[in-house]
Amino acid sequence: MNPNQPIRDARQLGTPKMLILGLQHMFAMFGATILVPILVQQYGLPLDIQTTLFFAGIGTLFFHVCTKFKVPAFLGSSFAFLGGFNTMANLNTGIYAAMSPQDKLAYTCGGIVVAGLLYLVLALIIRVVGVKKVMRFLPPVVTGPIIVCIGLTLAPSAVSNASTCWPLALIALATIIIFNIWGKGMFKIIPILMGVIISYIAALIMNACGVTISDGAGGVKPLMDFTAVAQASILGLPPFQIAKFDLTAILVMAPIALATMMEHIGDMSAISATVGENFIQKPGLHRTLVGDGIATALAGMFGGPANTTYGENTGVLVLSKVHDPRVIRLAAVYAIILSFIPKMADIIGSMPSAIVGGVSFILYGMISAIGVRNIVENNVDLTKSRNLIIAAVILVCGLGFSSGLTFVVAGTSVTLTGLAIAALAGIILNAILPGNDYEFGVNPEGDQNRGIHQ
Repeated sequence: MNPNQPIRDARQLGTPKMLILGLQHMFAMFGATILVPILVQQYGLPLDIQTTLFFAGIGTLFFHVCTKFKVPAFLGSSFAFLGGFNTMANLNTGIYAAMSPQDKLAYTCGGIVVAGLLYLVLALIIRVVGVKKVMRFLPPVVTGPIIVCIGLTLAPSAVSNASTCWPLALIALATIIIFNIWGKGMFKIIPILMGVIISYIAALIMNACGVTISDGAGGVKPLMDFTAVAQASILGLPPFQIAKFDLTAILVMAPIALATMMEHIGDMSAISATVGENFIQKPGLHRTLVGDGIATALAGMFGGPANTTYGENTGVLVLSKVHDPRVIRLAAVYAIILSFIPKMADIIGSMPSAIVGGVSFILYGMISAIGVRNIVENNVDLTKSRNLIIAAVILVCGLGFSSGLTFVVAGTSVTLTGLAIAALAGIILNAILPGNDYEFGVNPEGDQNRGIHQ
């Protein structure tokens, strides 16, 4: 096996190694996926970690079915909807005035169901008018900078997590680099997993030695907290809850889909650039949107958060060079199994955030690097004023609107994320500025080296 060649079929490595590779993807998504329900619980809504894990796994499997098992993407809980959860938690007018947090969550999830269905509407439009006409508005000069923004907007969270305990974050980071550069055989393709395991062992030793970290309120707390592990049961069903529907909640949650659909297109471009196959063309953007939409609507219908394709797992694809979607599906199965084992989920959840930060240093940076590569490999001419303007505006919007842009619709505040603003700005500028000669699937200037096979 040539270590520099990507592995398209992980079965050649054998079943035990495939299982380990799936574990690596599971660890990559775990921290961010459970962070969403943890944050939502702080807002005052009882979004459950087990339910979140279950629908991350189920949603990923549905996505793979919809995309003909070809796209190596993992779908975890979306951060884009956090603003909507916060708005719903603080909504105290009308029917929400004396409503219990449990019922509020049900109506919030109803809005998420509608958001997921909007994906299907866009997928239908693409199917009817054709992906070539749609992608004319999304050439590499637009998608490349958006991919860069996806990585860079995540960068502050990597630093924030790492800063809780820099020595531990550096152990995780150094381990990943060492195994990726100097690792041999199997160890070379599981650097993320090795980074997590070795830094977790280091954390256990440091915790036993009495190392403490800031609690964020001027005091200190132990590096690791096993209280939740001790209280958790070994087996338990995820607490599903049927969604309820109300126009106010729909107006809060559904418009967020406009942002996440733009992010989805950027993620698909990133995964395509990573693997060297154009998934926007085959199996098709309409199929990936349907998969993402169904995963989101299904999760919302039974009390889970919206799902989205995960950049963390794209970073793992880059590092491991194993591009087989089967490995991602194994991670999805692990997530489903974990959702029925609260104690094991809490053991993984006890992993200090500094480890997540150290791992994220590599993964988030890789996403931005993919965006730069996408621009270079597609020969985007940045000496042209139109291209330079488009890229510049996308980068400033994506990074400048760190808190998004909030406006009021029908008495309810709606927030567009910085990425959504960047995507919309890029698409509009690309459409109105003269000189757009990009033709998807045909133009060699736009598509060479992108993995398109006519």
